[in-house]
This record gives sequence, structure tokens and C-alpha cells, in this order.
Amino acid sequence: MALHVIILAAGQGTRMKSSRPKVLHALAGKPLLAYAIDTARQLSPQCIHVVYGHGGETVRSIFDADDLDWVYQEEQHGTGHAVQLALENHVNHEDRICVLYGDVPLLSSITVSTLMDVSDKLGVLTARVSNPAGYGRIIRDGNGNDRIVSIVEERDADDQQKLLDEINTGVMAGSAGYIRELLSQVGRNNDQGEIYLTDIIQLATSAGTVVDYHCTQDETEITGINNKLQLAAMERLIQQEKARILMESGVTLLDPDRIDIRGSLTCGTDVEIDVNCIFEGQVVLNKGIKVGPNVYIKDSIIGKGTEIRANSIIEGSEIGENAIIGPFARIRPETRLSDSVHIGNFVEIKKSMVAEASKINHLSYVGDSTIGKRVNIGAGTITCNYDGAYKHQTVIEDDVFIGSGTELVAPIKVERGATTGAGSTLSKDVERESLVVERSKTRIVKAWQRPSKS
Repeated sequence: MALHVIILAAGQGTRMKSSRPKVLHALAGKPLLAYAIDTARQLSPQCIHVVYGHGGETVRSIFDADDLDWVYQEEQHGTGHAVQLALENHVNHEDRICVLYGDVPLLSSITVSTLMDVSDKLGVLTARVSNPAGYGRIIRDGNGNDRIVSIVEERDADDQQKLLDEINTGVMAGSAGYIRELLSQVGRNNDQGEIYLTDIIQLATSAGTVVDYHCTQDETEITGINNKLQLAAMERLIQQEKARILMESGVTLLDPDRIDIRGSLTCGTDVEIDVNCIFEGQVVLNKGIKVGPNVYIKDSIIGKGTEIRANSIIEGSEIGENAIIGPFARIRPETRLSDSVHIGNFVEIKKSMVAEASKINHLSYVGDSTIGKRVNIGAGTITCNYDGAYKHQTVIEDDVFIGSGTELVAPIKVERGATTGAGSTLSKDVERESLVVERSKTRIVKAWQRPSKS
């Protein structure tokens, strides 16, 4: 008896007012659908069936994985119809199924597992909420056994039923064969002309089947996202929780309401993070790191004791211990900075390796380069790495001094201990311990007339 998880993700999401499929809108750096898929995987199913429709090929291209079975719902005939389509894809009569939703991101696998544990032929996840408006209400028989009788949608509920605070979350579990049988009996006699998955509850109870249930008290985990306001509210909830976890682990956040973690942020002890910082992808901040305001770090590892100063950008890089980065520095992907490296204001480093104690402090571009130890690169230095067709390497060995305004036309090597004069444009290798100065002769025209307007 195998478990199959069915994720309903075919809706267009018109209330999002966007051409992007609703399930692809990002929450804390991940598409909404990714949360449902992660929850499903934690249940260890034999297969995850994703029912998709609007923007389908885009959705599939983002979530290409061997454990996902894609079920195309070309015509939208309701949630029951979507489940029917999924049940046609290699789901046996004796298998068990669980139905999740691609726009309900925070539902925990523990809650779903609890529902499955108590569900025999058919079970439904309910929730008690402070404001049930808009949800289908759970109707119980009231004869002392508290059994679920039906689900009444908001538009069909009478005044007394609307006072009920137990709602249907839409999440169901049970026997694949039995749910398939019930769905075959559901009609389309409603104002939408659709097959409602919730109709199987009343069909089951009318046949004498006890509908099992698990009731969660956590409103957040069953909240669906239907518009940008709800998406923004959920984003704040997630960010507040992430900030709380960081602070409980010892991280100092100067303002926990002004940090965005769009992925995973792992911090050592005595880490301090100033305001308006964004962390995306997989980021590791080791012990004693200080991050200044307005810093963006993506998919990077920062060594202990390093200081990232204000307004700096770091992507896909590794930075060693006790380094200083910024302010206003940009470290681009595939950069490796060793211990005690200084990268100063308005310096851009791309796909380069910089060894211990080297300094690039002002207004420079270093790309496709290997920089040795104790190198000093003066202000305004440029490695001219691109010839219009190919990228070329610059190699600067240990203890080199590069004068301000130097242009290094790659491919080029500056050997150990050499010095380049300020303002030089170099296109040939520089020998070790030598001084090279390449400038045009200064020419002064004393009778020169500055152009003026007529």
C-alpha cells in the first residue's frame, strides 16, 4: 500500500493581478509551490502528483525532478476534477492519497502526518480560526458523537452556520479507491458548474462512513495565498520567525524588522547584522562577523572576524577570516578572498583569487585574475580582461605594488616584487623586482584656446 501525494496547483490566481502563475510567486525567496513540494517529500511518498494548468510549462521547467508526476488540467472543472485526473496516473485502488495545495505554503508535514494517522477511508484537516469568513464551515451532527456531517461553503451557509469557527482547510487523506468512487458520484449542480472535492464529505456520511479528522489550532499553517496583500503579510510572518530564531541563537540584529532571509542563513557566535540586509540562497556567516547596513549577500561563505561594510554586494563567493569588505564593494561570483584581504569602496572583483593580506582599496576593477600575497593595488586600477570575444587572465604574484590608474591588458603576468608606475598601460609581462613605467611624454601647449560657444 503506497502513499501518493496530490498537489493542486492549476489555478490561474486572478486576484494576484499578474501574468505569472500564482504558485510561482516568491515567499522568502522560494516559489509558493516549493513549500508544498517540500512538505510532500517529508512524507516519503511513492510519488508526488502535481496538477498544473495556467503557465504550465513555466511551472514544470522550474520544478524538474524525478519524483514529480505532472498532471495537466487543461480545462478547469474544479478541485474534484483535478484529483480525478491525478488518480488516473498510476494510483492503485488500494493505495493511500493525501491532497495538498500549491498556494498553502506553511502547512507542516507533522500536521499532515497526524491527519493520515487518524484517517481510514476518508479524513479531512480542519482548523479553528478567529475569523472564518470566506471558508467552508464544518458541520457536525450535534447528537453527542460529534461526527462530521458535511462542509457548507460560505455562500451557502445560513446565519447560524456562519457563526461556526471550525473551517475546512481542503487538505484530505484516505483510500484512493474510496475517494475515486465518491468523486464519480459528485455532480456539477452548482453556480460554477464544477466538481467540488468537498462534496465527497456529505456523500461519505450519507453512506454511513465515518469521516475522520484532525483539527489544527495554528491558523498560519493553513492560510492560503490569494493576492499580493496576503503574500506580503505572510512574508512578514516568515521573516519575523527567522529573525526570532537568529536572535535566540545569539545573533545580534539591530532591527529584527529590517532583515530579509530568502533562503538559509547560518551564523556563528557573536555575529552582528545591521539594518536592511538581504541574505539569499545559502549563506554562512562564521564567528564574530559584523555586517553593516544595506548589505546583500547571496550563496556565499564568510570567514570569522570579517567585516562587511555598508552597501556592499557579495554573490557566489568565499571570503576568508579577518577581511574587510566595503563600503560600496561588489564581489561577484567565483571570487575567493583569503584571510586579511581588504577590498575597499567602489571596488569590483569578479571570478578572481586574492591571497592573504592583499589590498584593493579604491575604485578598481579586478576580473579573471590571480592575486598573490601582500599585493597592493592602487586606486583606479583595471584588469582589461575582455577583448570583445574572449576573457583573459591576469596574474599578479606576491609583494607586487600596482600604482594608481594602472591598466593591465590581459593576458599578462606581473612577477614577484615588481612595481608599476601610476598611470601605466601595460600589455607585456613585468619581470620580478623591477619597476615599469609606461606613459606618453607630457606635452604642454601654452597658446591653447579652450573652445567656446558662438
